[in-house]
Amino acid sequence: MAITKEIIEDKIEIVGDYKFVQVRTATVIKEDGVELNRSFHRHVLHPTDDITGESSEVQAICNAVWTDELKAAYQAFLDSQNTGE
Repeated sequence: MAITKEIIEDKIEIVGDYKFVQVRTATVIKEDGVELNRSFHRHVLHPTDDITGESSEVQAICNAVWTDELKAAYQAFLDSQNTGE
């Protein structure tokens, strides 16, 4: 009887005007190859976030959609929120 735990990024989505990247991670518990349990965790990445700790696939997606213009627009949006404009 072998119990294994596998963690996979099973869904990556791009959402919103500023192309936030949502990453869903599934944790799968199996016994002798038969799935017993699956649970999910989701985190959201913003254009100003450090993505060095993300998988190469997530980094590639972020780098493809987060242009310099988009990053500047998102930073301007954040700045306007902080100043109450």
